[in-house]
Amino acid sequence: MTEEKKSLPMKKIIAAVVFALGALWLTSYTPTIEIAWVASLLMLTIYLFAFEVVGVDVAAVSIMVLLGLTTLLAPVMGLEQGLVDTQKIFNGFSSNAVMSIIAVMIIGAGLDKTGLMTTVAAFILKIGGKTETRIIPIISGTVGFISSFMQNVGAAALFLPVVSRISARSGLPMSRLLMPMGFCAILGGTVTMVGSSPLILLNDLILTSNHALPAEQQMETWGLFSVTPVGLALVTAGIIYFVLMGRYVLPKTDAEKGTKGGDTLNYFKKIYGIDYDLFELAVPKESSLVGINLNDIEHDERIRVVAIRSGGDDLRVGAGGLDRDTGITDGSVLGVFASPNNLLAFAEKYKLELRTELETFADSLSSAKSGIADIVIPPGSALIGKSARDLWMRKTYGIAMVALHRDGETLVEGDDIRNLPLEAGDTLVVHTSWAALARLETDPNFVVVTTEYPHEEVRPHKVGWAGFFFVIALSMVLFSDLRLSVALLTGAIGMVLSGVLNIDEAYKAVSWKTVFLLASLIPLGLAVETSGTARWIAEQTLSVVGDMDVWVIQLSIAVLATFFTLVMSNVGATVLLVPLAVNIAISLQANGVDANPAVFALTVAIATSNSFLIPTHQVNALIMGPGGYRVPDFMKAGGIMTVLFLTVMMLMMNLIF
Repeated sequence: MTEEKKSLPMKKIIAAVVFALGALWLTSYTPTIEIAWVASLLMLTIYLFAFEVVGVDVAAVSIMVLLGLTTLLAPVMGLEQGLVDTQKIFNGFSSNAVMSIIAVMIIGAGLDKTGLMTTVAAFILKIGGKTETRIIPIISGTVGFISSFMQNVGAAALFLPVVSRISARSGLPMSRLLMPMGFCAILGGTVTMVGSSPLILLNDLILTSNHALPAEQQMETWGLFSVTPVGLALVTAGIIYFVLMGRYVLPKTDAEKGTKGGDTLNYFKKIYGIDYDLFELAVPKESSLVGINLNDIEHDERIRVVAIRSGGDDLRVGAGGLDRDTGITDGSVLGVFASPNNLLAFAEKYKLELRTELETFADSLSSAKSGIADIVIPPGSALIGKSARDLWMRKTYGIAMVALHRDGETLVEGDDIRNLPLEAGDTLVVHTSWAALARLETDPNFVVVTTEYPHEEVRPHKVGWAGFFFVIALSMVLFSDLRLSVALLTGAIGMVLSGVLNIDEAYKAVSWKTVFLLASLIPLGLAVETSGTARWIAEQTLSVVGDMDVWVIQLSIAVLATFFTLVMSNVGATVLLVPLAVNIAISLQANGVDANPAVFALTVAIATSNSFLIPTHQVNALIMGPGGYRVPDFMKAGGIMTVLFLTVMMLMMNLIF
């Protein structure tokens, strides 16, 4: 065992002792035994999350169970009753937030199933290329804009499959893309007054407070775009932060499990010794290649053409698309599979434009849709004795043979492999779409050896239904008072009933780890609020800064809102702190200090979006699994983001208001 592995448990033990001592100190300082126990459980939760003693979902469920057991142990703990009513302990699983996140996962999977998200991903790659510094601003800016008009978790869930596709095509790990997208989805909720639940709720809380205020102290409510300058500054700061600091704060783990097949080329290079790669060539008008058929060049030039685009929409790839008689026209773009030396010689001979990366075929020839596979000809196959040319293999089966392995020897393009009669036991190394390969698995004339590839059934014919139910759900969210979860579940069940997804696919679309994490933390937030713990923490903090400058008090309120939103719902934090913030501002006015109660209330509503330190926010919980993130990853990137959020928010609010 290494010294590092030995020191890790020791760090956890030392941390546990420190947290335990902190909890003991709190019990002697808190005004009631209920607050003491809730504060201790808060300390335990933070310890379990920060040091990953167990998985975050396991930690959350454990805390929920402990809260439930306080009903049984109340006499021993000195309590009159449990910290949370056992009749409400599982309410989190039926909460609006949890049901909403289940629904948006299903809706996102439905849109992805139609191929719509693949198209969006291809468009983003076309604009942004394959570099982090260009892709991150496009994805994050788009999600930030969308989340300013819809729930941020919905915007993040909608773009989760897009990021997955972009990761597969660009080679960038999901972990480098998902956190910027998720953080900007949260930040986007501050751009308009309908972008997040606290901002939606704020005007109602202001009107409620006005009932207790004299006419001269009445607060004006905020308009839809009153907060936009602050929100845009926060989103911009988030994007710039990840563009400049992403290489230092983002983890480099690659947790993408859904794009198997992306590394098949390296595998075949090692096994069969072929040095082929995929290239894209443009055919200019003056090239002597114009008018020539594929049959006239592939053998002599030792290349294999796997895709052609002629004109705007004439894309030929896969079964029925290409054959040896396909002619090449001026302006064509060729997707070519060849060794670099042969490819360069071919491009130079015919004066072709060699592109540095796939542009035209970024989607159709991506590793998520196509790749290299090996197929064996079994005894009894009807193809034995026939050559690939006899079978028109590329046109008939959608497989372009690039090598043939027989008797321990690998033959490649140029060795006349397409004219060799096939024998039992021959291994064909082919470039193919994964859809064509899936069809060959049911063909008795082939034995498909390659099994680790994306078996994804796309239903483009269902795109109309998917779009219809997405628009229905979105319209209900934006233009009706229907509960968010009901509106989103309408879209989700519509996806199932219309056949966009079957029910098993809908279940698989849900990240149950995320569901249990969020649902299990809701009782803790309830305990923090109902026991008086939140109010006590707020009062203690404000008693320290009450005599300081007004901006320090405003910042303290923002810090309190930031802390509370990490351990309880942002709505709960807003309801608790807005009246407190308004009363503080009015007290300051009585002492001759220029403090606007409405601005103090707005400070709370914005600061409840400052939830980046741990994965308790719905968006962070959503991206944690697909991104392969750990709690320390959030603490590292989110710690700086938290400070940046407070700095930009305070600066903009003091400039504008």
